[in-house]
Amino acid sequence: MKDYSRVSKFLEIPREVISNIPKITITGFDEIMIENFKGILEYEDYFARISTAAGNININGFNLKLNQMTDNDILVSGKIESLDFENRKNIEE
Repeated sequence: MKDYSRVSKFLEIPREVISNIPKITITGFDEIMIENFKGILEYEDYFARISTAAGNININGFNLKLNQMTDNDILVSGKIESLDFENRKNIEE
């Protein structure tokens, strides 16, 4: 991963593009875009657990919907109340 870091800095490529590190974009309290996700572990209209290479992302709220899913990205929308992260150990930096 360190070689990729040098290359990405030299070419000015964002780290998440070269690796599988998740990028999380939060828009207000209505949307969360997770790039580089691995899978959906749990989903209810009040809770979603999304798996990434770095760990799990837990989203709590109301009327949650999984929108715009691709192989790498997922958009969660609804009334988002809180987020928490379960860090996966032994991740190479």
